[in-house]
Amino acid sequence: MQRMQTDQKLKKEIIEIGYRMWLRGFIAANDGNISALTAGGKIITTPTGVSKGFMQPEMLLLVNREGLPVRKNNPYRISSEFKMHLEVYNQRKDVMAVVHAHPPYCTAFSVAGIALDHCVLPEAVVSLGAIPVAEYATPSTEEIPLSIRPHIQNSDVILLQNHGLLCVGKSLQDAYFKLETAEHSAKIMYLSMNLGNVQTLNEEQVDKLMQLRSGYGMSGKITSCKTGLGTEQVIRETIEEIKKPPAGGSDK
Repeated sequence: MQRMQTDQKLKKEIIEIGYRMWLRGFIAANDGNISALTAGGKIITTPTGVSKGFMQPEMLLLVNREGLPVRKNNPYRISSEFKMHLEVYNQRKDVMAVVHAHPPYCTAFSVAGIALDHCVLPEAVVSLGAIPVAEYATPSTEEIPLSIRPHIQNSDVILLQNHGLLCVGKSLQDAYFKLETAEHSAKIMYLSMNLGNVQTLNEEQVDKLMQLRSGYGMSGKITSCKTGLGTEQVIRETIEEIKKPPAGGSDK
C-alpha cells in the first residue's frame, strides 16, 4: 500500500510538471518527456503522442529497467526517447528523475551549438555550473543515449544539439527547477549579448559561490564555468562556436 501511495504521488507530480512545462512554453504539442524512479526500482514515465500539459494518471506508464512496460494491456505507448532516460538511470545512481523539454532560449543556443558555460548568474553557477552541448543525434534512435554519455557523469543539465534540453535531479521538482533556471539563464545571456555587454564573474567570486554550494549541502553534478571574461571575449568565443563545423563534418 505504501509503495502504491508513493507511485500515485509521483504520477501527480509528473502531471503537474508536464502542465507547468506546457504553460510556460517549454514544450509544444506532444513534445517532451518526464520520468521518475519509484521506491520499487521501476520507472514511471510519460507516454508518446499526448500533450504533456493535459495528462491523466492512467496515461502514465510503469516501466522496468529494461525499458519494457509492466502492464501489457496499457493502450498508451512508451516514448522512443525513453532510451535517453534509461541511459541516465544506468549511468547515474544518484538520479531519481529526468525531464526533457524544448525551452526556446536553451534550444536556440543548442541550435547555434553554443554551450552555456560562462559564469554569469550566481544562482546558475551554484545550481547548474557549465551547461555543455551534446552532439546532434537523430531523435528516437540509439544515437540519443550515446550522445549524452560523455556528459552525464559530470553535468545534471545538457543541451541537446538542434533538439532541446535534458535535466536530471534527485527529485522531480529538482530536475524541473533546473529546467526553469537553465531557460531563465539562457534568456538573460541572449539579451545581454544583444545589449553588447556581458560581464562574467571572476574566479574569486565563483570560489565564494562554490563554498556556499558546499555549505548548502547541494547534490548533483556540475562542471566549472568560465570566469573573468570581458564582453568582447565572451562574444568572440560565441562567434567562434557558431563558426565551428558540425562534428564529423567538413569545414570546407
